[in-house]
Parts: sequence; C-alpha cells; structure tokens
Amino acid sequence: MNSEWYLEYDNGDKIGPVNTVEARKLAKQDSRGFAWKEGFSDWKPIDSIGELKGSTNSLYNRPSSPPSRAMGGSFQRSDEIDYKIYGEDIQYVEIELDPNESAVAEAGSMMYKSSDIVMDTIFGDGSGSKEETGGFLGKLVGAGKRLLTGESLFTTVFTHEGQGKATVAFAAPYPGRIIPVDLSKIGGKIICQKDCFLCAAKGVAIGIHFQKKILTGLFGGEGFIMQKLEGDGMAFIHAGGMLKEIELKAGETLHLDTGCLVAMEPNVHFDIEQAGGIKTGLFGGEGFFFAKLEGPGKIWIQSLPFSRLAGRMLSAAPQGGGNDQGEGSALGMLGDMVMGDRR
Repeated sequence: MNSEWYLEYDNGDKIGPVNTVEARKLAKQDSRGFAWKEGFSDWKPIDSIGELKGSTNSLYNRPSSPPSRAMGGSFQRSDEIDYKIYGEDIQYVEIELDPNESAVAEAGSMMYKSSDIVMDTIFGDGSGSKEETGGFLGKLVGAGKRLLTGESLFTTVFTHEGQGKATVAFAAPYPGRIIPVDLSKIGGKIICQKDCFLCAAKGVAIGIHFQKKILTGLFGGEGFIMQKLEGDGMAFIHAGGMLKEIELKAGETLHLDTGCLVAMEPNVHFDIEQAGGIKTGLFGGEGFFFAKLEGPGKIWIQSLPFSRLAGRMLSAAPQGGGNDQGEGSALGMLGDMVMGDRR
C-alpha cells in the first residue's frame, strides 16, 4: 500500500496527499521544499529523503533552511525517531532508529526488536536532566518520582548499535489507542494520567505533576499526583477505548467524567465541579463531581478508563460476587456444573 505524502514549498504551495510515485515525480521537478508522511516526527527537506530522491538538485541553495531543531534557545537534546502505529483496537507502535539513536520504555512493554538494537536497563530515564546527571542521589529522587506515578524505578533503553535502519516495537497494555505527541510542538511539556506512558525518544524526562488544590486532588479522579513528560522529542502515551482530541479556546470550559482525562497541555486549567445535587450524586451513576477543564489548550480524552473496565470485569466474575447468566447454554448453571465449568 502506497504511503500518503504531503509536500510544501517556500512559495506557499501545498500538495497532498499523494502516493509515493506522484511524490517522486514532484520531487524530481522541484526538490527545494519539504515533505512529510505518517511516521515522520517532523517535516524533512525533500532532497534528504531516500524514498523521494531522483533529483540532481540536492546542492541547490534553498531560500530557507529546514525546520529548526532548536527549542527555547537550545538545540534539541532528544533523539529524532520515525514511527508507525499498527492496529485498531489493540495497537502497537514500531519505532525506526538510525545508528546510535535510542528509545526509552517502561519495563515489559517491548513487543519485538531488531538484533542490532541493544537493550539496557538503567536507574533513571536517560533524559540528561539535572536529576539524571547529579549522581546516585539525584537519580534516586528521579526514580522515586516515577514510582509515585505508577511507573517502574528502572527504565529500559533500546539503542541501535549496528548499521542502517533498525526497528523496535512497543505494545499497548490493554485495548485502546496509542497517542503520539511531539513535545517540541506543544511547548516541551504535557501533563497526563498516571501509568499511561508507553515509550519515547531518549531525552524525554518522566516526572510528576502535583495537584495544588485539595479538592481537585481528592475528587479529580487522578489523585494529587499526575505524570509529566518534558523534552523536545516524540513521546507515546496510551488511552483506553476510543480517543478524542479537543482544542479548547481561551475561556472555553468542558465538563468531563473524572476518569476519562488522558492528557492535557500544561496551560489548561484543571478543576472540579459538583455534579448536581445529592440525589444526582447518589443515583446518577457519575459520582458527585465532574472534572472541569478550561482552555486555552489541547486535551485528550478516553472512552474507556482502565479502572472502569477492570471494575466491570471484577463485578461480573462469579468469584468476585458477580452473576453468571449461563451464556451460550440452555441449561445455564446446571449445564456449567455438568461440564465442570462451575466449582
């Protein structure tokens, strides 16, 4: 299946989506622009992309330089990685690494890897932050922060030590969607729910974000501690069920079930609001409080929080007090006893 390409030139021309064959023809006619397709972390100069090469104008003087890798006055520290997400309901992300590039992930999330990729477990997140370079005590503080957010004390680093391209894939822990986030395009920081981090380019720091308001921490669904991802590289987080991305305008407010928030940009204001009266809180099924999110900024919400899924499974299990309706059998409980399925 052909990839869909998007091309842009400095004169304002925008072309796409086009397939690879058409993109190569356009690149041969004029290679002085930039191209992007799914899996690229950013726009790339056309004459630097092997799939589109075929022009002899690679040394042509461009009127402007490629997209800047600088952020906040300093060069990008995180490794640049390409990726592709596979699957519909149960997804995994495949990351393509160049020689000496690395990806970091939580322990146990790897699905497969190329033999040239070396796996190493470190006490830290490999971000190069002050905590990471401040000796054992600094690393201990950083690891302790991750432990508070439900992550492991250790991080696994996957480094490509061979030649050419190599791939490593990470699988989502339960049905849902994997969200790719380019931190360099959203100010270098994102706030997300605990335990939703999947993997990232090496250089992304995994920290904690405290809820300063007592009521928000008690009834906001995420507790007092949320997860904070900082850096200028790609990060991948996981949401349960279906995903919706919403851009809130300044002053725009959204009420949300407290467990359905996945992530938000740091300038989004997170608070709680009472959900009606006592009767509504007791019998409405939504609890006593809503999460109140106020823009400006982008938020990501999920349709099936894992806590809700786990609660339904637990309540339906016979050993957990649930009722077995005898699905698939006309004899119901008696049939289960005869077949040995009920003990």
